[in-house]
This record gives sequence, C-alpha cells and structure tokens, in this order.
Amino acid sequence: MSVTHQVYTHRTPLPYVTEQWVPHDLNPWPLSPSPSRVPTAMLTPTPTCRPAAGAGAGAVIVAGDPSISGPQDKLLTLTPPLAYCLHLPRLPAPPALSSKNHLPLPAPIAPKNTAAADADAASSDLEPPDEVLSSMSPREQTVLLSRQRNWRRARDLFDRLRALPGYAPSPIHYSVVIRHLARARRWAELRFVWLRMAHEDALPPSNPVYAALADALAKAGQARQSLLLLRHMCARGIAPDEVSMSTFVRILKDDGRYSDALTLFNNWCNGRVEVGFIDLDYSELDSGGPMQFLLAEMCHGIIDDSGASAIHEIPRIPKLAVTYNTVIDLYGKAGRLKDAMDMFMRMPTSGITPDTCTFNTMIYIFGLHGNVKEAEALFASMVVRGINPDIKSFNVMMTMFASTGDVQGVLKHYHHIGKMGLSADTVSYRIVLQVLCERKMVHEAEDLIEGIMMSGTCVHEQSLPVIMKMYIDEGLLDKANTFFERHCRGEEVSSKTFAAIIDAFAERGLWEEAEHVFYSHREVRSKDIVEYNVMIKAYGSAKRYDKVSSLLECMNESGISPDECTYNSLIQMFASGGFPQRAKKLLGKMKNAGFKPKCETYAAVITTYSRNYMVSEAIDLYNEMKASGVEPNVVVYGLLIDIFSETGQLEEALHYINLMEESGIAPNQIVLTSLIKAYGKANCWKEAYDLYSRMKNMDGGPDIVASNSMLNLYANLGMVTKAKEIFDCLRINNQADDVSYTSMLFLYRNMGLLNESIKIAHDLQNSGLLSDCASYNAVMSCFVAKGRLRDCAELVQQMQEANILLDASTFGMIFSIMKKSQISHAEVLQLESAYSFDGSTTEQAIVAFLFLISGMDSAALNICEQYMKPVLTIDQCACNVAFKVYASCGEVDKAFSLFTRMHELGLKPDMATYIHLTTCYGKSGMSEGLRSVNDFLAYRNIEFNKSLHKTMVSCRETGSNILAVQSSKK
Repeated sequence: MSVTHQVYTHRTPLPYVTEQWVPHDLNPWPLSPSPSRVPTAMLTPTPTCRPAAGAGAGAVIVAGDPSISGPQDKLLTLTPPLAYCLHLPRLPAPPALSSKNHLPLPAPIAPKNTAAADADAASSDLEPPDEVLSSMSPREQTVLLSRQRNWRRARDLFDRLRALPGYAPSPIHYSVVIRHLARARRWAELRFVWLRMAHEDALPPSNPVYAALADALAKAGQARQSLLLLRHMCARGIAPDEVSMSTFVRILKDDGRYSDALTLFNNWCNGRVEVGFIDLDYSELDSGGPMQFLLAEMCHGIIDDSGASAIHEIPRIPKLAVTYNTVIDLYGKAGRLKDAMDMFMRMPTSGITPDTCTFNTMIYIFGLHGNVKEAEALFASMVVRGINPDIKSFNVMMTMFASTGDVQGVLKHYHHIGKMGLSADTVSYRIVLQVLCERKMVHEAEDLIEGIMMSGTCVHEQSLPVIMKMYIDEGLLDKANTFFERHCRGEEVSSKTFAAIIDAFAERGLWEEAEHVFYSHREVRSKDIVEYNVMIKAYGSAKRYDKVSSLLECMNESGISPDECTYNSLIQMFASGGFPQRAKKLLGKMKNAGFKPKCETYAAVITTYSRNYMVSEAIDLYNEMKASGVEPNVVVYGLLIDIFSETGQLEEALHYINLMEESGIAPNQIVLTSLIKAYGKANCWKEAYDLYSRMKNMDGGPDIVASNSMLNLYANLGMVTKAKEIFDCLRINNQADDVSYTSMLFLYRNMGLLNESIKIAHDLQNSGLLSDCASYNAVMSCFVAKGRLRDCAELVQQMQEANILLDASTFGMIFSIMKKSQISHAEVLQLESAYSFDGSTTEQAIVAFLFLISGMDSAALNICEQYMKPVLTIDQCACNVAFKVYASCGEVDKAFSLFTRMHELGLKPDMATYIHLTTCYGKSGMSEGLRSVNDFLAYRNIEFNKSLHKTMVSCRETGSNILAVQSSKK
C-alpha cells in the first residue's frame, strides 16, 4: 500500500501584491464556490457626482485606506510556459519613499552644507518655538502633531501644547498622540496618556480617540484588543460615528469575521448599537495586554453595558467614500459580488463620488473571482468618469491578468504605466518578473532586471528566489550563481529568502549548490531555523544522510535549537531513507524537547516499520501513540492493516479494521485493498469478493491495485472464468497494467492453456507495458513452455534495446529453451558451467549463441563484436561462441585472428575450438588447414567425437574429399 506523507519544510510565500496596498490581509478568505457573475451592462459609466458634504481630510487621516487584499499566492496559479518575445519599456524608477507623509529627500547634487541647512529647516518646522505654537490654530496644531516622526517627539510636543497658556484640551490631539504611541507599541505611555485624558483634563474618550487607537492596535496585530474598545465605548454610551464604525468593520473584515462585520454595519445603518453578537471572551485576552486597564474597568463595574441604552436609535446613511470602499471590499471577500456591485451603484445616488480606491477595490474583487471582463469594464469606466488610475490600479490589473496566465495582458498594462506618466513601483516589477520567470522567459526577465538596475533601484527581495528558480529549472546554473553573487549578498536579504533559494536547489536534487548558498558569507544577518530545516530537506532528497550530523553540529554551535519542523523533517528523512531505528530515536528526542508529535509524525515512523515488516515495533509505536493522547488516522490504521495483510495475519488485520471503524473512521479503498490481499493469502475468495463488490459502490470504484489483487487471487485458485471477467473489464476500461497481464498469463500457463498464454504474452509484449525484468521473464516463460526459440531470442533483443539487464531467471529459461532445441548438449553444458563462474562476457556470449541458433546472425555477430573489444577479459567459452558465430557468418579472417589471440592470451583450444576451426577451414577450402588439425589430433592422441566427425565429413562439400575419407575411416 502506498501512503503519502507530509514533507515538513517551510516555504516562503511570494505574493504579487505587497503590504504597501494590502496591509492587513494575511489569512485566506472563504469564497463562495460559484460567485454570481455581474452583467457588464451594470457597469455603464454614470455622470460625475459632486463630492459628499463633510468628507474632510480628518476622516481619511484616522481611518486610512481600506484594504483590498487577498491571498495573492493562491490567486496567481499560472498556466504552462508560453513563448513570447516582447520588448519591455524602461520606465522611471519607483519613488524613493512609498509613504506620502514623508518629507522628500534632499537632492543628491546639493552640497553638504545646503543639505544640512535643509535638514535644520525641516527640524525647526517640526519643532517650532512656543510663540509659534501659541499662534497656531487647533487644526494646524493637529497637523503638526501628525507630522512628527516618532512617538517621543509627538509626546513631547503634546506636553508643550498642554503647557501653553489658554490651551483647551482637544480629543483630536489626544487621538493623534495615542495613535503614535500605539503604532510604536508604547503601551505603558499610552495608558498614562489615556488616564491623564480622563482624569487630569476631565475629557472622556471620544470617537476620534477610539478610532485612532483601534486602528493602531489592529495594525500592531492586536485585533481582539481593538474590538474591546468597541464594547468599551458602547458601555460608556458613546455611539460610534461613521469613521469609528468603518474602522471596526475593517478590523472585523481583516480578521476574517465577515458575518460580524456585516451585522455591525447593518445595525449602525438601522440606528441600533448592539455589540453582544461579537464573541469576545475576556478570559482569552492576554492578562498583560495593552488594553488590560480597560478590561479592568469593565470587569470591576466601573462601567457597564447600561450605557448602551442611552444611545438614541437614529437611522444613518454612510456619507464617506472610505466607508463604501470598506464595505465593498467586505462583500468581495465574502464572495457576495452582487452586493458589492449594488453598494458601488448606490454611491452616486447617495452623493458619494467613487474614488480611485473604490475602483481599485472593485477591479480586484472581480478579478479575484475570475470575472475578467467585468474587471476590464470597471477599469474602462474609471477612465471615462475622469478618475485617473494610479499605480495601484495598474498593479491590480496586472495581478488579475497574471492569475489567468495572460502574459500579453500583464505587459500591456505595464507598458501603459509610463504612458500615463506614472512610475512603476516595486510591486509592478515583482508582478512582471514573476510572470516572466514562471514562464521561463529568460531573456525578457534579464532585460527587465537590467532596466531595474539602470534606474538606480534593486531587485526586490521577494523576486530573488523566483529568478533563481527560473535559472535552476532551466539548468542555467552559471547564471544562477552569477545572479546570486550580484543580488543576494546584501544585508537586507533575509534568512527566509535564503531558505527559498536553497529550497529551489533542493527540489532539483542539487544539494551541493544548496550547500554553497547555505554556507555563503552573510553581511550582518545570521541563519534562521528555516534555513537549517530546508537544508535538511536538501540532504534528504539527495540521500546524503552523512551530511546531516555536521549540519546539526553547526546548528548547535550557532545557538539555534531545533523546532518542531526540524524534528519532523529529520524523522521524515530517515524514515523514507530506510533507517527505522534512527527515526524512532529522533521521535523520542522530539518528545524530550517538549514537542508533541502529531499523527503524521508517528505515521512516518510506522511506515518505515511497515516496509521492513517490523510488526512488533509498529504495534508498540501504535500503543505509544495512543498513550500520548494522539488519535490514529486512516493512514496509521491502513499501515497496520497492510503489514498484517502482507504477512498473512488475517485475524490481526480484521482486529485493527474493527478498531478503526469503532473510532469513527470509515475505511477507504486503500484499506479495503489491503484487506483483500489478506483474504487472498488465506484463499478466502468469497470474503474478498464481498469487499470488492463493496468497493464498486464507492466513489471511483476499485482501483487497479484492488482489481489486480482479486485477479491474482482467482489465478492462484485456478478460477479462470472469474479472473477473465475482471481482466476483460480492465482491458475495456484501459486500466490493465503489466501485473494484470502477468496474472492472466500465469493462470493460463498453469492451467495448461498454452495457446491462450501465448496470445496474452504477445498482447503484453505489444502493449508497451513491459518495464522491468520480471515482466519480460513472465512473457518468456510462456515462450519456453511452448518451445518458441525465435520468440525468446526476439524478446531478449527487446530487453537489450530497453537497457534492461537479464537476471538469473532469464538465463535459466534461455538454457531451458536451448536444451529443447536441436543444440549439442555439450555446448549448452559448457555455457552453463561458464555462467556459474560469473563474467559479463560469458553472459554476452550466451546471448550471442541464442541469437545465432535462432537465425539472428547479424544480431549475434554484433554482440560478439562488442564483447571481443576488451580481449583481455574474454574466457574460453566466449572465444568458442565467437568462433561459432564467425564461422556461421563467414567471417573466416576474424576466426583465424581470434585463434591467434587465444595463443597469445594463454587460452588452450578445446574440442569445441577445433570443431569451429575445422568449419572455417572447410568453408574456405583450406585442405592444408584441415590436414593440420587432423595430424594435431592424431599426434595428441585425441579421440574424435561425433561433432568433429560430422564437421570433417561435411568438408566434402568444399572439395576436400581425400581428407574427408581419411577422417571417415578413422
């Protein structure tokens, strides 16, 4: 039974779209199996609407752009390589800074003193004196706080503002400072500012504060803590405004809680403030988390849910584009494309103008679900409305075309980036590079890389493994090494990127190249555990188990402890390599290190026990697994049942299949096939037939292994009719393999139906299914039983053409067919004796002799020419066969030359040598040669045997009658 197990290794995901425009979406989202397609007619452009009233900059600052992300690595499943020859335009370099809030960098041509002066001026703008601060309006002070580069400067500036005479505490100022602190994860300072706001300034938290803090917490990976703020504000009787509501909807969306996000949005629109539906178990929150002080207020009764009753239920209509963008993205991720389109079409009627982000979101979600035409119509509608696409728009379009394998579509939009006056960014380059590399378009990819370098930028880190894999898969190892030395040596290259490159070599079995990357010099960064794990995989794939010890020593010297993946990889490697003791020892070390092995890990060790028929060890490990609280799965039970089936222990196999069913696991086809084998070894054909009939009612029916098991069972029992039914069914469905034919062949032969066995043998020979020596031997056995010498010789020739070595069974059948033919018993006996003493030339001589007696003279002569080249390795038997072949084929000169070489090599001619030599003299009419042989035999007093006598007599045909008569008298 073949069981496939998990290979434990880390993989570096290489998405097309980065966090630059997909900041939060890290988890795959559930998609509807068949999303409804939206008619293109719904995408008819509408007149440009006036901007929504009240859509100010402050709202955008707090809420930020909505995420329009998804699992890009799954989205971009590409088609096989296509041949394209396209010229890629050289576009401007991506901007130096991706954040529009950053100040521009100084011009590189400016003198040092000018650059320093500009820096001082920028610093003075961010840190104005108190007189300037006092003259600023509250809005200007808010902007200045937002522009601060780090949390400490923002806090210090806020302290200066609070110290100004006449300063009125502002919730907006608090929200900006709290956002700075939350993004820097300065939780202690944040708690201090929060308490000062509530106590010293007597300023209750407001919507801007809650929204800013929730947004920062979510971006810091504290989504559950941020949702606590929603319950906290409702308990205080604060109704979420549109910005706060949009922020919490986005957090729920990014956390994959689409239903809760839609419920919150709908409740807010209907004027209801209900948060009880959000499952928020306080006990699961980290007791040392950043919002623990808020949790303490709620748990100790300082505030309670009674405040929510004071919130007036007033229906609301969203008025901000950012809200619509968030909800549209939410519908898209939930697979509700029609609702997303309805929300999009509702924007103009609500007085909201769709912006670039809206169209980017719509294009992305439709492209993600395979609706390419609708996405293209949206892009066209965007241009018609007068909304200029940005670089994210083009990246979304290129991502969509890449997902469908449309290279032309990707490059068309890439070319249009420059025509629109935009600059390609790192995301653009990564999309195009990945498309070109995955289609092995080496020259085009190299042109793009050269353009990136000429623009003054570098190839993005996530593109490095993709380019390396392209070179490796194409066998361009020199180019791969050159690229690695040029682009992968920087200190910004992470250990995970190195691991991905090592894995690319490992997949091709190039362990030495992988080792070179692993041990290459690093600037600053040290190796991560991921690299060690992938290197273990490389050694395991190449079966270089001797290298693992030094790798683990290096790992220990570096102070890196093995993780769960390390142990899994080592166990899998040694288990698949046939080292059950080492795999079991590592399993014990894994448990001692504090890791709990999973079912798959136990299954890997049990697999190697099963392959080596170590029954007791497999049962002991099964019991250990159960005692550890790990429940066996269908693979483990299948392995145990299979090992008992192979060893003929039917009762034990039935015992474990009962345990399997009692644990609620239904046996699959593999398990039932193993049980059929067990019944077959016990000759219980009725029980096996019942299982086989049961498999016919399962999805897919019985596989070829189960059918062959039943066929073999019927063949062993001589049940010709039953076996023929299964075999005919397999042939009709084109499922019959070499095992199926072999079983029928042996059945007919053992039943004495030689004509039927010969027919099956010819069918198998012409089917193209013969793949190993065993299958050829099965066919040959039928030819030998029927005495078909020529068929045997042709089959051996077919084996040689397929580079399949003949084994002892093959030669045994060759000797058997020779004895059945009109061949001298002494010659066959000499061949058998020489074969028993080993020697490759003897095996070739036997094949040449078989070809010769089968009338295949040219094939026999070709074999002799091959093994006679290294003359120092030939023996007496090989020389005699060569003599016979040369004599039969008329190659008299070669025969005489061989006789001379025999004397040089110290090989003494025997009777067979003289027989073949006599034949050559007779065919050449060389009576003197015949007389010499005759006189030599008389001098040595060697008695004529029948073969030599017949050879001498046959010389009459050459005209040597006198010598022939003398030989006859003797």
